[in-house]
Amino acid sequence: MKLATLKRGGRDGTLVVVNRALSHCQPVPSIAATLQQALDNWPSLEAKLQAVYAAMNDGVLSAAEPFNPAACHSPLPRAYQWADGSAYVNHVELVRRARGAELPAEFWTDPLMYQGGSDAFVGPCDPIAARSEDWGIDLEAEIAVISGDIPMGAGPEQTLGAIRLLMLVNDVSLRNLIPAELAKGFGFVQSKPASAFSPVAITPDELGDDWQDGKVHRPLTVHINDKLFGQANAGQDMTFNFPQLLAHLAKTRELSAGSIIGSGTVSNKQGNLHGSSIANGGVGYCCLAEVRMYETIETGAPQTPYLKFGDTVTIAMYDHHGHSLFGAISQRVEPYSA
Repeated sequence: MKLATLKRGGRDGTLVVVNRALSHCQPVPSIAATLQQALDNWPSLEAKLQAVYAAMNDGVLSAAEPFNPAACHSPLPRAYQWADGSAYVNHVELVRRARGAELPAEFWTDPLMYQGGSDAFVGPCDPIAARSEDWGIDLEAEIAVISGDIPMGAGPEQTLGAIRLLMLVNDVSLRNLIPAELAKGFGFVQSKPASAFSPVAITPDELGDDWQDGKVHRPLTVHINDKLFGQANAGQDMTFNFPQLLAHLAKTRELSAGSIIGSGTVSNKQGNLHGSSIANGGVGYCCLAEVRMYETIETGAPQTPYLKFGDTVTIAMYDHHGHSLFGAISQRVEPYSA
């Protein structure tokens, strides 16, 4: 099943069911007005939403309207919780090396996670807004899950069954603000502006056999200024799967339905800059910090700039037939305007 939220009907938008081809959508006010309402009542509403989805794919429901990703909020325009992990330890190691920090050994056995701002996400086609290019604007292409209610202390076997939906994420980072902020001994705040999520959230069964072991085994495709930048496989080199990330977060707290947990930047282990780039047959990257780190290792200094005003970022994932699974996050970097 595929669900989205249109930018109409108030701050939390209007829930729609989207057909598998991502061509049409259907509001379902008699079932749930918003995605959060559907998540709060998932056990009793899932089958009703699935029935609408099946009718759309079978051509039975003729009242559906054309689906326009540009008219979408992120599936949850705001959420009770957004926590982002770093499941790809290769990425963590690289970006820490870039700022001269060592990787503690326990990072390979205990997930790293931060609590992000969740009061206002941006839509999948909304700008990446910043007040200065000097902040070091970087994309971070990730996968995220939306959970149902999870009790404190739930283990991975229990949290797996609480995964309701999956999305793509652009978890923007302001790299030049991170070192000073982390040096204070707390976490990210100013260096993590609003994230954007894919137009569509999907149930895990939409992935078929590509959803295994709590991981999404498909390449995550990233373009910068319409040039292919990365296509790392999200199921490869993922040290901690989504059930483990959820269990980590739930160790000391209950999780409410509608909690969003990110994977961290998707990253595959590669040899070096020249062997890792798309141009040289590698899988490329899902953020600029990684290529800048490889450049520093090989040449002594980074060569690739961070994003500038006017640059565009596109993040998508496709099935084995080349069909888009989530729709695309498609954003332009722009100066902030209140």
